Amino acid sequence: MGREHWKRIWIGSAGNMVEWFDWFVYASFATYFAGAFFPSGNPTAQLMNTAGIFAVGFFMRPVGGWLLGRVGDRKGRKAALTLTVTLMSVSAVLIAVAPTYSVAGYGGALVLLVARLLQGLSVGGEYAASATYLTEATDPRRRGFASSFQYVSMTAGQIVGLGLLIVLQRTMSDDALHSYGWRIPFVVGALGAAIVFYLRRSMLETEVYAEDASDDQERGTLRALWRHRREAFLVVALTMGGTVAYYTYTTYLTKYLSNSAGLSKETATLVSFTALIVFACLQPLAGCLSDRIGRRPLLITFAVGSTFLTVPIMTLLKHAGGYWQALGLSLLALVVVTGYTSINACVKAELFPTGVRALGVALPYAVANALFGGTAEYVALWFKNAGLESGFYWYVAGCAAVSLVVYVTMRETKDLDLTRMGARDASPMTTAS
Repeated sequence: MGREHWKRIWIGSAGNMVEWFDWFVYASFATYFAGAFFPSGNPTAQLMNTAGIFAVGFFMRPVGGWLLGRVGDRKGRKAALTLTVTLMSVSAVLIAVAPTYSVAGYGGALVLLVARLLQGLSVGGEYAASATYLTEATDPRRRGFASSFQYVSMTAGQIVGLGLLIVLQRTMSDDALHSYGWRIPFVVGALGAAIVFYLRRSMLETEVYAEDASDDQERGTLRALWRHRREAFLVVALTMGGTVAYYTYTTYLTKYLSNSAGLSKETATLVSFTALIVFACLQPLAGCLSDRIGRRPLLITFAVGSTFLTVPIMTLLKHAGGYWQALGLSLLALVVVTGYTSINACVKAELFPTGVRALGVALPYAVANALFGGTAEYVALWFKNAGLESGFYWYVAGCAAVSLVVYVTMRETKDLDLTRMGARDASPMTTAS
């Protein structure tokens, strides 16, 4: 892999990192600002309100997937990636300056909601543009490795957010964090987005897109996507189990360890921070493995592990007595999830021809995340508030079981030629021999 390929991966990943820093920092700092936008009372109810706004952002992702996926297929991957990071910068600024409940009543929550909608719009297109760019911009024999950096960068964004939280926890008082300290990461996110905007202005378009560029008016349209509806439905189904598991063990984990397992906020944050560093390092290794043995074996391993191990892992985590027990269980869960996260970007991109690839990945993936990923935290807190917390564990396992059926029946995509894909080549439902 030459220097130019590494440069493309770096620029695409750096932008993705900032996007997901802003996206995940909302969840990471929610325990500190939940009380700032809603009346005082039940802490779990405050978190549910905050998680509800978090989930609403996901329902904007299908709109972003459609709009920015269309831009990516018609104007190029570079145009879509530049636009997404611009929107994310604006949303981060809005959250940083949002007034609290004591100042503006529910007006602050309204600003928070608008910012989350903009973030949802941005991230809805970012995933597909990044997945498509990273998949197209590398040697076909290393697509799994290259696309694995999408979750490296996503996780790096969360690691930076958690790292900043740890620093603030150790340099600011608890009262100061609840009062104004939670605004700091959103200022950092806005500045980071401005830097990435500058970097992305000089990025090069992928050869795959440049060779296929044409004036076809149906590029990136819903009509063109409808001709590949089987692939689109497949993206929804194969995303279902992975996105629920991913958000359970990343964005929700810190709250679960502090709100259910009884660990301190500082200990819960440190567990998540350490586990995510290991998780990020695993992604390229698993991506390389998929380039050798195929995508399906890793996906099937994830689904089997998540189906049968989620209930015992979550149960044991609830009774974890300290840092090391919680870390060990969290790492086990994230090793299982790696079978999905390391390669799902390239698997989805490999299902569609160039003219509809960005939209084909963006829209169905965003729909799946709106239905399952974005609501995972809210569903978990709903079960807890109802006194049936273990029901959430079975929900996660059930979603993985549905995806397992899809992984077993889909065809292998590793050796598909992205430049010569027609309708027959893209058909995903024939099991590879």
